[in-house]
Amino acid sequence: MKDNAAIAIDLGGTKIKLGIVEKGEVLAWTSIDAQSDKGLLPRLPVMEDEIDKLLNEAGKTSNDLSGVGFATPGLVDTQKMKLISINDKFSDALNFDFVNWAKDKWDIPLFLENDARAALAGEWKYGAGRGKDDVVGLTLGTGIGTSAVMQGELVRGKHFQAGILGGHFIVNVNGTPCNCGNIGCAEAEASTWSLEKKAKDDPAWPESELSKAERIDFQSVFQLAEQGDKLALNIRNYSLDIWASTVINMIHAYDPEIVILNGGVMGSAGVIIPYIEQKVKEQAWIGWGEVKIVQAENMNNAALLGVAYLATTLENQNGEDEV
Repeated sequence: MKDNAAIAIDLGGTKIKLGIVEKGEVLAWTSIDAQSDKGLLPRLPVMEDEIDKLLNEAGKTSNDLSGVGFATPGLVDTQKMKLISINDKFSDALNFDFVNWAKDKWDIPLFLENDARAALAGEWKYGAGRGKDDVVGLTLGTGIGTSAVMQGELVRGKHFQAGILGGHFIVNVNGTPCNCGNIGCAEAEASTWSLEKKAKDDPAWPESELSKAERIDFQSVFQLAEQGDKLALNIRNYSLDIWASTVINMIHAYDPEIVILNGGVMGSAGVIIPYIEQKVKEQAWIGWGEVKIVQAENMNNAALLGVAYLATTLENQNGEDEV
């Protein structure tokens, strides 16, 4: 009888995380450069080699595994295990047969899921959302990923896009063009990929300490804002408003008990969470009580935990094993 162990893969735009997960515990993991602009296929041999090393480190063989959980950006058909649409990275993955790849390499089934849903599944089952049936997750960083659990079920929708497009809620009708083709999306207004251009286009750029920073990211923005830098303050405060608006939109759409925030910007959680809490109290239409706003517990590996859970759950539903 197989273990409830799984290979877990989190396909990020900057890094690809790889792990061996068993019963909510990451036994071994690593990350490699994504090189997402070059596509998925060139990275597969490296991923396979690293996974085999992790299996050895964890003391597992393919015979011990229930499956592969694969988290990817974009819209995912979780019935056919196919990528339907992806934005600006890993474009060759649209025609890739994920299921046959896992079967050919390790002779195990594969579960494919959107990365934001996978991250929420990890927090729902093994983190800040434990014991809750109605949960919203937001990942704030390179982009803005969102997902939702309603009445104990991950929200997917008929066309597999329900819950995950909160980063493309319009929060400024006269705003920045988004790489999705829309105007004024939340992530076009306040995410890492749009941050540098916004800073450099601002008239205050030449006098700002941001212009001297080695890297323009939210860490430098929050640090300089604390020091009173005018441009950094403006960007920080505007971003906080955008994130709060996105949280409120997700609350209105999916009726959660708790909102879990994850992602690179949460190094400034001490500023972000109280701000969003206050905005939710002031602006959200909540007739039953109070929605909790919390930081993720599994900041680095929520998606690995989530896709491993989904992969082993799928395997069990198929009747091949018991939890």
